[in-house]
Amino acid sequence: MNTSKKNVSFREAITILIVMLIVLGFGVIKFGLSPQTPVLVVIGLLILWAKVRKNSWDEIFGGIEEGVKNGIVPIFIFILIGALIGTWIAAGIIPSMMVAGFHLISAQWFVPSVFLVCALIGTSIGSAFTIVSTIGIALFGMGQTLGMNPALVAGAIISGAIFGDKTSPLSDSTNLAAAIAEDDLFAHIKNLMWTTIPAFIISLILYAILGNSGSANGLNKIDTTLNVLNTHFFISWWAILPIVLLFICSIMKIPAVATLILNITVTVGMIFVENPHTSVKSIAGFIENGFVSKTGNANVDALLTRGGISSMMGTVSLIFLTLSLGGLLMKFDVIQTAMQPLAEKLKTPGSVVTATILSGIGVNIFVGEQYLSVILPGKAFKETFNKRGLDNLALSRVLEDGGTVINYLIPWGVAGAFVANTLNVPTLSFLPFCFFSLLSPVLSIISGFTGIGLKRLSKNDKSDNNKDEKLATE
Repeated sequence: MNTSKKNVSFREAITILIVMLIVLGFGVIKFGLSPQTPVLVVIGLLILWAKVRKNSWDEIFGGIEEGVKNGIVPIFIFILIGALIGTWIAAGIIPSMMVAGFHLISAQWFVPSVFLVCALIGTSIGSAFTIVSTIGIALFGMGQTLGMNPALVAGAIISGAIFGDKTSPLSDSTNLAAAIAEDDLFAHIKNLMWTTIPAFIISLILYAILGNSGSANGLNKIDTTLNVLNTHFFISWWAILPIVLLFICSIMKIPAVATLILNITVTVGMIFVENPHTSVKSIAGFIENGFVSKTGNANVDALLTRGGISSMMGTVSLIFLTLSLGGLLMKFDVIQTAMQPLAEKLKTPGSVVTATILSGIGVNIFVGEQYLSVILPGKAFKETFNKRGLDNLALSRVLEDGGTVINYLIPWGVAGAFVANTLNVPTLSFLPFCFFSLLSPVLSIISGFTGIGLKRLSKNDKSDNNKDEKLATE
C-alpha cells in the first residue's frame, strides 16, 4: 500500500506546482524552447521528489502507465490525421477547397468568414482537431495568399473549431463534461448558450474589426495562386466527397479512428483514379512523410508541403510526456491535495464558479491535458456546487468554459501543440487572437457573480441534498 500519498501536505503540493510553472514558463516563454524539454525536466524533478519520499519505482512507473494509458487512442488519432493531411493534399482536396474558397468567400470579410465557416462545420462534425487539420489548412493558405496576419487567421480558425466542438452533441469533450456533472447532454448544450453565444458574438465582432480587408498585394496574388493550383493539382468538384464522408460518419456516430481510416482509404482511391500511374511507394510516402509541393511558387510550396505521420511525432512525444506528468501528479495526489482545501472554503456561487474556472485553467497549465481539466475540477467541486444551491448543469458549463477551451492556449498542452504544429504558427502567437477561448471563462465568472444564466437547484433538489447531508453527519 502506498502510504506516502496520504502525507502530501497542501503546502508541499502548492510548492511542487509553483516549481513546475516556473520551469515550464521560463523554458517555453523566456528561452523559447520546445515544450518537450521543459516537461521532461519537470518529470525528472517530480521523480526525484518521489524517490526522496521513498516511493518505489513500481509506484512511479505505475503513475506513468496510468497517465499514458488514457492517451493511446488520441495518439493514434493524431497519427491518422497526419496521414490524412498528406493524402488530402496529394488528391487535390485541400487545393480544391482553396480554389472554391477564393471564389466564394469575400476577401474584405475574410477573417470573420473563416470564424463562421469553422464554427458551422465544427458543430456538424464535433471535432476541433479535424476542422483545424482539414478545412483549417485550406483557409489558412487562403489567408496567407491574401496577406493576412497568420496569427489572426489561426486564431479565427481555432476559435471557430472550438465553438463547434463545444456545442456539438458529437464532441467527446462535451459528452465528457455532461457525464462528469451527471446531467443530460442536450440540456447541457442548451445551458452552454448563456456564455457561448455572447462569446461567439463578441468574437465575431472583433474578427470583423481586425480582419475586414486584405492587403492590395495579397489580393493581386489570388490570380497567381489560382493559376498555380489549377496547373499543378487535380482541382475537381469531387474533392468534396471526403468532406461529405466526414459528415456522414459524424451523423452515424462512427468513432474517429474508423472515420479517419475510411477517409484515408477513399482518398487513396481518388489518387489512383486521378493518376493511375501513381506508385504504391508514392502513396506510402504521402502517408508516412507527407506531401512535398514542387510547383515552383514559393508561397504555394510552403503552404502545401505538409502532413504525414512523421509530422505528428513531435506532438505525439509531447502528449506522451504530458500524460506521464499528469499520471505522476495524480498518483501522488498533488493536484487533488491542492484543490481540496479550496473547495471546502467556498461560500458563494461566484466564488465556487471562479475557483472551478481557475482550477480548470490550472490543470491545463500544469498537466497540459484537456480531459483531466474537466475530470479533476468536476470531481473536486461537484459537491460544493450542490451545497451552494447550484445545479449540475451549472457545473458542466463551467467545466467547458474553464477546461476544454483553454487547452488550445497552452504551448505544452495537447491541443495547443497540435494546432501549432498543424498550422505552423506558435501557440503564443495565436493566443491573443483566440477570442472565443479567452472570453468563455471571463463570461462564466461574470455569470457566477451576477447569477445570469446560472442554473440553480430546485426546492426539491435542495431538500434531497439537505437530507443526504443530515444522514451523512448521523
